[in-house]
Amino acid sequence: MTDQTGTIGSDGWQRLIAARAAYHRTAGAHYDEVLDQVAERAQKEGSIGKAGIGALLLFKRLRADTPWARALMATADADVRRATATATAAVRDTTLSLSDAARAGRAALAGLPGFTRGDALASTVLTAAAPHRMAVYDRRAHAGLRSLGIPLSNASGRYSRYITALDHLLTHAPSPAHAWTPRDLDIALYCLPPNTAGTTDV
Repeated sequence: MTDQTGTIGSDGWQRLIAARAAYHRTAGAHYDEVLDQVAERAQKEGSIGKAGIGALLLFKRLRADTPWARALMATADADVRRATATATAAVRDTTLSLSDAARAGRAALAGLPGFTRGDALASTVLTAAAPHRMAVYDRRAHAGLRSLGIPLSNASGRYSRYITALDHLLTHAPSPAHAWTPRDLDIALYCLPPNTAGTTDV
C-alpha cells in the first residue's frame, strides 16, 4: 500500500465535523481531563515521567498487566524523563515540519519499554508534550483515514506519515474545521461511524 496525503470533498468534511461533534456529546466535558492535566505538567516540566505515562495509559484505556509495563516500572524515572524530554523538545521545535517533529519525537521514545512497537501510547505522550501540534494515533483513526480514501501503511515511520496526512487535510479544511488542531482531527477520525471503516493494527 502506498501512503497518500490526498484531500477530501465536502461530504468527507461534513462526516468529520459531525463525528467530532458526536464525540463531545457522548464523551462529555471531562473525558480529556487526564490528557489535559498531563499536558499542563509537561508544559512546566519539559518532560513526562512514569506517573504521567500511567495516567495516559488510563486515558487510552490500555492494559497495564503486561511485560512492558513491568519493565517500564523497573526503569528509573530519571531515565524515562530523559527520553521524554528529548521527545518533548522535538515535537515542540517549530523549526521542524510537523512530520519531522513527529519522526524525531517518536524516535526519542523508541528505547523505552512499551514504546518499541505500536504508536498508540507513544502518540499520546507526544500529544501531551505538544497538544497543539501532535495527534493521538490508534487503529480507529487509522481506519477513519482509510474510509476517507487516504491509505496509511504500517511500515516503519507510520506516526510521522500519519501526522503528514492530518496536516495536509487541515491545510485544505473548510470552516469550521479550518481552525482545528491535529488533535481535533484525530478525534473526528476516531469517531467516524465504524461501518464506514475497517480495522488495522495498533
